[in-house]
Amino acid sequence: MADDHIILKDVHKAFGPKTVLNGLSLAVPKGQSMVVIGGSGTGKSVMLKCILGILHPESGAITVGGENAIGLEGPARDAYLQRFGMLFQGAALFDSLSVWENVAFGLIQGRGMQKAKARDTAIEKLGQVGLGEDVAKLYPAELSGGMQKRVGLARAIAADPEIIFFDEPTTGLDPIMADVINNLIVDSVKRLGATTISITHDMASARKIADRIAMIYKGQIIWEGPAKDIDESGNPYVEQFIHGSAEGPIQMDVLKP
Repeated sequence: MADDHIILKDVHKAFGPKTVLNGLSLAVPKGQSMVVIGGSGTGKSVMLKCILGILHPESGAITVGGENAIGLEGPARDAYLQRFGMLFQGAALFDSLSVWENVAFGLIQGRGMQKAKARDTAIEKLGQVGLGEDVAKLYPAELSGGMQKRVGLARAIAADPEIIFFDEPTTGLDPIMADVINNLIVDSVKRLGATTISITHDMASARKIADRIAMIYKGQIIWEGPAKDIDESGNPYVEQFIHGSAEGPIQMDVLKP
């Protein structure tokens, strides 16, 4: 489709004899929220790393905004990465930096913004995720898990990116805080008009933040469609995953006594 912002076509990635992405194809429409579900080790994080250029696929094509995204180097790669924001699993904050310095890190280091202006931007973004200026001078160790996740979200949106990746945004949070984070993600994405890809095991989160959902299994997308259609997918792999059933076509490697 002409309005697809991120397109992966027949992407393959292996580590030695282990194939992780096995002809993965996915198109993410501009300004929409795509959630990719699937079990551990199915290739979700590797897919994101290939889009970011952290990993290089052996074959296939990745385009962002119609431009080739594979093999960029030097200034072209720097400019490409500035289009992205990222909320990492576990927030991944720098322990030695204060909250506002964490939020402003990319603005100062990546974009050369003056420290005073970057601090003002950080305070503004913290406010957008429900954290006051009093939190800005604290350090990550002084924050709860939910607050750390909010700081991570503030950092992800600090530069008003056109694309945001969310890596397991609700992992380790209680159900109420997870829903708070989900709401903040929805609000932030709408405010920016950003295109987003989230990877998660959490179906409550997927249903809340997704416009579309795709399921990855053995390195391929086996189902993709509007979030509202997930319960009528007709796909036994999807049904097993969303219902969390041990019985079904997905067999876990469990040592039997």
